[in-house]
Amino acid sequence: MAKIKVGVLGAARGRSMIDVLFSHPEAELVAVCDWFRPLLDSVGEAAEEKGLKVALYDDFEDFIKCDMDAVVLANFANEHAPFAIRLLKAGFHVMSEVLPCASMAQAVELIEAVEESGKVYAYAENYSYSTKTFEMWQRYERGDIGEIMYAEGEYIHDCTGCWDELTRGERDHWRNLSYSTFYCTHSIAPILTITGRRPVQVVGFETFAPDYAVAVGQAKGCGGIEMITLDNGAIARSLHAEFRREPGNTSYVLNGTRGTMETNRMNDTTMSIYRVEEEKPMQEYTPTQAVAPELAQKFSGHGGADFYPTHFFLEKILGRPDGDKYSIDVYQAVDMGICGILAYRSILNGNIPIAVPDLRDPAQRDAYRNDHACTNPAEAGDQLWPINSKKDFHIPDEVYDNQKKAWKEKNLKRAEEAAKKAAEDAEKAAKAAEKAALAAERMKELMAD
Repeated sequence: MAKIKVGVLGAARGRSMIDVLFSHPEAELVAVCDWFRPLLDSVGEAAEEKGLKVALYDDFEDFIKCDMDAVVLANFANEHAPFAIRLLKAGFHVMSEVLPCASMAQAVELIEAVEESGKVYAYAENYSYSTKTFEMWQRYERGDIGEIMYAEGEYIHDCTGCWDELTRGERDHWRNLSYSTFYCTHSIAPILTITGRRPVQVVGFETFAPDYAVAVGQAKGCGGIEMITLDNGAIARSLHAEFRREPGNTSYVLNGTRGTMETNRMNDTTMSIYRVEEEKPMQEYTPTQAVAPELAQKFSGHGGADFYPTHFFLEKILGRPDGDKYSIDVYQAVDMGICGILAYRSILNGNIPIAVPDLRDPAQRDAYRNDHACTNPAEAGDQLWPINSKKDFHIPDEVYDNQKKAWKEKNLKRAEEAAKKAAEDAEKAAKAAEKAALAAERMKELMAD
């Protein structure tokens, strides 16, 4: 069978998928698109080193004309749904990076585009596939802790130290326009994939915006919290925040009717399981990759988790059991994403409970078909939400000007260092060539004697 021809939109976050596609036995990376030329050049150099030919585009309209079977979306997080919808309608399989949609209206349109196209849609939520959470997924499926009663998911990652590089000082960058509960699926997703449950209600909370975040241009609340009721009555707490903690933390706890599983907050490699029925109920251990381990072990991004979304996407396109079982489909992806959207609606309305619709049911979609409310002006129109629940929150232009200046200075320094290194390498190469030439002349003289 011919390899699946894949293109990637977005060469920054998309580089993790690109690296997998470079060497995956079922895939051929045929094209990469990004507006930032240095990222494209880096991909081109890597492809050349591997003896591969990859078309490079800085224009999406040219990229979409390429001969491809599937596209990986790793563009801006608030723009995934519109691109996914267009690509599905054009006949491509789609894998979307985080997040699936920016509004409830986009959620409905995305689901219907997948259904109408008949193409594979996969959601690249890598934290569902970290070695520990994937182990939890498989153990829960075997019934090791019984039925879920309570769960916690945390994603703590302080990006303020590199905010200038992430946003380039643009006030309207998606990261500066996002609200506290927007980037929610790293904490929510593993709970839903492990248990197979669906959210039915959410209550949202946000922390205040601290000085260290405001200083780099973040207007949102620093931490977003979703208190989620699942369809069996269980409760899940989801926390994602830019709290001051290094290294960052992703951790998960699942309390079931027969025991508990949890990751170790202070040791990134181990997890613990307590099973009440065991003679020695508590066990702490380091799990290993159990699915396609030989391939998975070649990739280290996000603790190895970057490999699996791409792998299972390809497996699902090929109709293989692992793809059908483990690839996150559009319905589950939307469940994860709209919890954050509706949690912010809860925050803006005084932390009231908000029902989470089951958009698998066409009868529930019409109520949200024209619900564009979010903090992205391009999507929201006259339904625009404030970025912070303190509606008069404003950051002066000077902050963004300083961020832009810092970003330019860093890139100028990198360019100067690269030029210096290139000059040093050229000088070393010239000296080596001179030395080789002298050695060759000496050899000739010796042979002549």
